[in-house]
Amino acid sequence: HLSGHQILWDHSFSNLNAKLNAMQISNTPVVKNLVLTGGGHSHLAVLMRFAMKPVPGLRLTLITRDLHTPYSGMLPGYIAGHYDYDQTHIDLRKLAQFAGARIYHSEATGLDLENKLVLSPHRPPVPYDLLSVNIGSRPGTLHVPGAAELTLPVKPIDGFLSRWDELRQRIVSSTGSFSLVVVGGGAGGVEMALATQYRLQQAGKPVEKLSVSLLTDSETILPTHNSGVRRRFERVLHDRGIRVQTGHAVCEVRAGEVACEGGEVIEADAVLWVTRASAPQWPGDSGLAVDEEGFIQVNDSLQSTSHPDVFAAGDIAAMVNHPRPKSGVFAVRQGPPLAENLRRALHEHKLKPFRPQSKFLGLISTGDKYAIASRAGWSVEGAWVWRTKDWIDRRFMRMFSELPQMSDEDAPQVDQAFAGEDAIKEISAMAMRCGGCGAKVGSSVLSRVMNKLQPVQRDDVLIGLDAPDDAAISEVPAGKVIAQSVDYFRSFIDDPYIFGQIAANHALSDIFAMGADAQTAMAIATIPYGREQDVEEQLYQLMSGALQVLKQSNTALVGGHTSEGAELSFGLSVTGLVDRDHLLRKGGMQAGDLLLLTKPLGTGTLFAADMRHQAKGRWIDAAIRHMLNSNYAAGLCLHRYGATACTDVTGFGLLGHLVEMTRASDVDVELGLDALPVMDGALQTIAAGIFSSLQPQNIRLRRAIRNIDAANAHRHYPMLFDPQTSGGLLATIPAPMKDACVQELLQLGYPDTVVIGEIKERSEHLEAIVLRSES
Repeated sequence: HLSGHQILWDHSFSNLNAKLNAMQISNTPVVKNLVLTGGGHSHLAVLMRFAMKPVPGLRLTLITRDLHTPYSGMLPGYIAGHYDYDQTHIDLRKLAQFAGARIYHSEATGLDLENKLVLSPHRPPVPYDLLSVNIGSRPGTLHVPGAAELTLPVKPIDGFLSRWDELRQRIVSSTGSFSLVVVGGGAGGVEMALATQYRLQQAGKPVEKLSVSLLTDSETILPTHNSGVRRRFERVLHDRGIRVQTGHAVCEVRAGEVACEGGEVIEADAVLWVTRASAPQWPGDSGLAVDEEGFIQVNDSLQSTSHPDVFAAGDIAAMVNHPRPKSGVFAVRQGPPLAENLRRALHEHKLKPFRPQSKFLGLISTGDKYAIASRAGWSVEGAWVWRTKDWIDRRFMRMFSELPQMSDEDAPQVDQAFAGEDAIKEISAMAMRCGGCGAKVGSSVLSRVMNKLQPVQRDDVLIGLDAPDDAAISEVPAGKVIAQSVDYFRSFIDDPYIFGQIAANHALSDIFAMGADAQTAMAIATIPYGREQDVEEQLYQLMSGALQVLKQSNTALVGGHTSEGAELSFGLSVTGLVDRDHLLRKGGMQAGDLLLLTKPLGTGTLFAADMRHQAKGRWIDAAIRHMLNSNYAAGLCLHRYGATACTDVTGFGLLGHLVEMTRASDVDVELGLDALPVMDGALQTIAAGIFSSLQPQNIRLRRAIRNIDAANAHRHYPMLFDPQTSGGLLATIPAPMKDACVQELLQLGYPDTVVIGEIKERSEHLEAIVLRSES
């Protein structure tokens, strides 16, 4: 891989803190939408530049498949074992928050260029005024028969890394000989062959039982480098025992072997595919001008040659006037001019041309802590070269990981230079916002949003959204009673579509915990101030997410209320139906019952850390997945296995809800601290002293614990008070049903389901809860 980047920022961290006051722009009306598709190296610079100099009235959105983007310059070192995961990955969630950008964890699969929409699977389209694409590339020639199915492509890098750990363990644990073939003779293939061999040998795979081969269809390795570099690597590869076979074009990959043109067949227990880059099909299919290989054609300003509102950089871009090889060094260098031209395009200023360098320093590692430098006709090698590369790479990573603290001060007003006359007129009309009914979202906006949605239709709903009236009307069948609940809270994530799903899950859980069938829901939404089109889009994203969850439980949306406000907030009032005799309450615990929990704990501390930019993106992503997991199937399962009491774990925390259950049931509980399931990262944020703002109030309930002095040193103890959003179900079941019930819950998609305690007869003590710990 090519490294040795010079970082070309014209702003430094020394003056960055002085500019952070302008970053809190949530109350500024949105005028334009800049969407960044892909979390590649060029977009890192764009996010940083807009963080240092924000544009009031601009909504910045990052759509990314990966929340932790790997830095390609350190990939060989990571594979070789010199770096850990966090040292080689940039946390895009934290960087996006720093830039004031929304982050959508998704992947672009197409564009509607006429209507300016980014298309993604499993979510509504995302509108843009200006779009930038930096999605990288994928290995070429995967059309070779068997290559797509039987090889491990190095690109996209995130996919490779997730499978590499599995392959490494398989190779090391194998007792016999293992043949590893690396296809691709460029810098990436050479580095990969050396790095994988080094790591496997360090992990204990004997040299004599590991065969590594490097295949390339060119007549030499490193064809784009000078002869001195090639001779140095030929020597290193020979000394390491890596077999190099040039002029070997792979024509087919079969189980256990690679077939080359000319008839030679090479044994291969595993194949790494590191060939030249290729482009995904969707840019060309969408109508963007692309070259013969499918890469987006851009001019000297990194602007699409066919659509001036689209920009592209990195591997996915092909500069028409300055073709360059696909390499991370060019993506990094394109970042600052891309950011500058995006800003100029937003203000409708003349764009600045950019000419990429023709010569660059390549620092290519040899697996161990040794590297070879390449530039034009010159080369040099040594351990000092690797140390230089290591210093450069670590400095690059620090720029995106060691971010200054955010400012809480208000932002400036809308930048009139880029807003445009029509937008300024509309914003002027927003200056004096009405209260009361005047704060409602306009009827035309509501009509357009509802026309795009398809709520569930139920026969027992007599009047709903299909025939709106002053109130919704639904039937209550004989023998049924009504269960009603309402939940509403401000958004804690920047994706309204995901927030809508989480809020709907949270609201429905009260109904499911009581064994009821959710019948109808009414929405309560507050949308941030903005232009009509932006209010409509946010409301559509929000309601689309909520409806996706409502459909899972056949719940009809029958109405609601919307208003404008300072921040996005959402909730549902839910009505359910349940047989009077089958109603599950908090107060049904029986001595001998076992206490189950279906989801892990930790959302309170994790999102408190997220607000402080001290949570890793993968922690938040995992927490969101838990919150998106509906309690619908779990509620039905618990009912089938004779649950005696049930509630959902929400804001009062596990202990708060457990106290409610023990008081209503007049029993004691022996709770196992060791058994508590905890979300990834929650113990780290708790250890760092980061708690939800509700935690201190929840801690007051510690008086219900009988042996608090003996248990409060346990690392899980603080999790008892952590408030949950869309938490799991807490239920008691008869002991004989435990194994079957837990097994079914696991199969239904609740992998953290666990027995956490046992119900005891009420004792004479005032305190009802005993904490048990073996650690």
